[in-house]
Amino acid sequence: MQVYLPLLLLLQVYLVVAYRSAQPAWNGVTPPGSIPDGRPFLPYYVPAGSVSVDDTSRSLIFSSHSWHNLSNPKYVDGTLHSTSTPGASMTYLFSGTGIQWFGTTGPSHGKTNVFLDGKQIGTSDGYAKNEAYQQRRWASDELVFGQHTLRIVNTDQGQGTTTDVDALVVRQTKAAKLGHKPDMILDASSHPSWTLVQRGVTGVSAMQLSVVSDNEAIIFDKVEHNPLTVNNHPAWGAVYNLETDHVRPLNVLSNSFCAGGTFLSNGTLISVGGNPVVTDKTSAADFGDLNGLQAVRLFTPCDDDKCDIFEDSDHIRMTSARWYVTVTRLDDGSALIMGGSKKGGWMNNATVNNPTFEFFPPKNIHGYNGLPIPSSFLKDTLNANLFPIAFTLPDGTVFVAANQDSMIYDWKKNEETRLPRFPNGVRVTYPMTGTAVLLPLAVANNYTPIIVVCGGSAVDDTKPGHELSSQAPASDQCVQMTLTPTGIAAGWEVDLMPTPRVMPDAVLLPDGKVVIVNGGRTGIAGYGNVKGQIGQSNADHPVFQPILYDPAKPLGQRFSSDGMPTSQIPRLYHSVATLVPSGDIMIAGSNPNLDVSNVEYQTEYRVEWLSPPYIAMARPSILGLPGNMLYRKEISVQVRLPPGTSNITISLMDLGFVTHAVHMNSRLVELVCTSSTLPTGSSDVTTLAIAGPPSSLIYPPGYGWLYVLADGVPSAGRRIMVGDGRAPPDDPGATVNLLDHTKGPTSKSEHDAQGG
Repeated sequence: MQVYLPLLLLLQVYLVVAYRSAQPAWNGVTPPGSIPDGRPFLPYYVPAGSVSVDDTSRSLIFSSHSWHNLSNPKYVDGTLHSTSTPGASMTYLFSGTGIQWFGTTGPSHGKTNVFLDGKQIGTSDGYAKNEAYQQRRWASDELVFGQHTLRIVNTDQGQGTTTDVDALVVRQTKAAKLGHKPDMILDASSHPSWTLVQRGVTGVSAMQLSVVSDNEAIIFDKVEHNPLTVNNHPAWGAVYNLETDHVRPLNVLSNSFCAGGTFLSNGTLISVGGNPVVTDKTSAADFGDLNGLQAVRLFTPCDDDKCDIFEDSDHIRMTSARWYVTVTRLDDGSALIMGGSKKGGWMNNATVNNPTFEFFPPKNIHGYNGLPIPSSFLKDTLNANLFPIAFTLPDGTVFVAANQDSMIYDWKKNEETRLPRFPNGVRVTYPMTGTAVLLPLAVANNYTPIIVVCGGSAVDDTKPGHELSSQAPASDQCVQMTLTPTGIAAGWEVDLMPTPRVMPDAVLLPDGKVVIVNGGRTGIAGYGNVKGQIGQSNADHPVFQPILYDPAKPLGQRFSSDGMPTSQIPRLYHSVATLVPSGDIMIAGSNPNLDVSNVEYQTEYRVEWLSPPYIAMARPSILGLPGNMLYRKEISVQVRLPPGTSNITISLMDLGFVTHAVHMNSRLVELVCTSSTLPTGSSDVTTLAIAGPPSSLIYPPGYGWLYVLADGVPSAGRRIMVGDGRAPPDDPGATVNLLDHTKGPTSKSEHDAQGG
């Protein structure tokens, strides 16, 4: 038997191995079958809504005679302008919202200064050991629509002296004007309590989003021509700094298209599943990416901007292929992975369905010894059962919803208990996508779980795409159930949102309220499948105004849009939203397209920040916090409280892993605390004695964010490790059995990527 490194050892060496320059998945290494004729990957790409300007165009002004026009079939349109003269420049006047400069990199190339509208905003170094053609040398996206001037100047700096211009790609669309204008939406100008501002761009389209530290979030995208680059190719992963809006690219090796994720008990984030290799069969470019269907990607947050994604499919992988997969963290700190499709596509069906559970790290449980555990629920809920909704409950079981049904799964006994069907024929999982939230687990009701599921569609999931329409109405239904014997017997309590929504995001706030953003009034999730597509979008009529859901209010009075601002950015398929430590809501994404597109509905990189009224109030602040919190043990937390504070509550939150309206692991647990004044003579500094969660059942071990609320007004959150920070249980035998009995991912594409 082959000897494999134990999983925990791999996790321990990750921080060292991940920094080493392993075989890249781009430019030089092409997995077998990914590029049939051996062509290299080229980043040059002209999205719909953009135009290419060749180097021979008279609109490009080259300085003097120091530039030479070269011919080669490897260049865009066969020509390229090149110079080795210091100070030689190219100037281009254009109208639009973005521009990209493409050229060659290689051993003779040096540094080039880049100026936009007369201001130097960057330097591009074209040096590389090996020559590569049609490379994106520099890009600026999301400019204010209008006239701009690009100027590049060759320098005598760097390891080479050459710079060149092969082509420019200009984004001409008026980004702010895209999408349908809002109708019947309140004007929030007279209600300054809520604010919405656009600030920052993500660099990669934000398909998946998770906060990883007090000032950073991680973003995953599918493989496509994003403006952010890494290792001289477009990136499809990034770390976004929540304080500075700086974006750092990540070198994701496998295609993370429609993956799921969670933190483990040791603070490592796992991203699992994805899509096969993108090839020209999908009408996209040959990217040279690795197959992501069985991928397990590891990311350990760091403070020095050096941490990156680690993948090793030979030793760390799932048992089988999963696309549109859901993950939830369990009370032992491991991950339960469920459902998905075995290959790319759109609507699930019996031929590609993966109706199983598995664990990471693998477990020897119920006689399966690391291999998939069949689920009758995930088999019975076809077709619209991708990205199941899941929440780990306070008794250690897991609530799972798919299509029109839901259940409670006892993973320790491998038992499924069915719950009442959702009312009125509403489907709530992809592509009839709704959203859900586990309401705050409170001390007063002994942490009784209450589930709320909102939106979706009653569209028939047995019909083919060409019989469905982007104009089919979404559902305004919002149902609630208390998961006790009495609550289950009573069934789903039906409420109605002010506006129907498909693909909404439900974001839990520290005060227990829920903000619902994003989504469309009509259609369903995906792209390129139904009739009446808008561009490629299967959905239409974006909802531009958030709504607030207050579970403490009576039925029929829980929803409000009072004071809510109105966005101008459509947020449809592949949109995300999450609470961040500051207490703001980060809203990003929207890309109902096969690749980057600049036509309605466009690939969206702009970030919006929705600020609740408490952001502008006198807020408590956390001054000191220990590194971790043990169960049932008290910690001391130094805080500064607003004058006159009479009531203090504590919210411990998991901010979740967000994708496709599923907020995996989103959670709020109320903690018990007492307070006393510090013996420092400072009357405004207080020490709070806060008890850890009663058990790992109430809050599974791993990262959490602690918010102190003074009379209902929350502080900024601070990250804390809940539990001892150890890795989840590792069974080397189960891992070896998994590897011995499963085939690793191949790079050969077997899918139709449309609809993803």
